[in-house]
Amino acid sequence: MRKGFTLIEIMIVIIILGFLAALVMPNLIGQSEEAKKKIVCIQMKTISDALKSFKLKYGKYPSTEEGLKALVKNPDPQKYKDYPKNGFLDSKNPPKDPWNNDYIYLNEEGEINIISLGADGKEGGSGENADISLESCQK
Repeated sequence: MRKGFTLIEIMIVIIILGFLAALVMPNLIGQSEEAKKKIVCIQMKTISDALKSFKLKYGKYPSTEEGLKALVKNPDPQKYKDYPKNGFLDSKNPPKDPWNNDYIYLNEEGEINIISLGADGKEGGSGENADISLESCQK
């Protein structure tokens, strides 16, 4: 009676596993970056909603200088009276993008934008390094 596998049987199994890995891996690798881009858009929507709540309460968005920190901590108690105890984002710090970079907040005469600089953390780029803006998430 035979016990164990022959070398040929083991090699055939390894070759089959190699073919399967070659087919599956390219699809999985791209999904990670695509998921991060979706997370960015979800976080930007959350930040945008918090900014709208801030505007409803105070009649204007925080200035670019006050930044997103104005959503978690009162930037000026004299200017913003009755600031909510937990802020507008129920956390101690503004969220970071999936690449652990701060979001860039711009308020240009009441027109707001939120930007993530992508995987490289630098302006511009393409693919996973491309900048993502609130406007591009809303399309």
